Amino acid sequence: KVIVDSSSSALTITLPPNPSFGDEVHIIDGAGNSETYNITINRNGRNIEETADDFEIDVNGAAFNFVYYNSTRGWILQEK
Repeated sequence: KVIVDSSSSALTITLPPNPSFGDEVHIIDGAGNSETYNITINRNGRNIEETADDFEIDVNGAAFNFVYYNSTRGWILQEK
């Protein structure tokens, strides 16, 4: 679990480079300020929801759970 302090600047969190099926990463906007200071989730070469794009958290107090599936789907968001 990663609790991010978004109180003073935008941040980037990098997902693991060699995940295995079922690995999980929880990202939480602890400061509740990611609308002002976005949190970028760097995909680190793996897809997120079948796309080759990084993920941006821009909603105050947001929390996401990324679960790794495979090289095609990549990281899947547990809650949508």
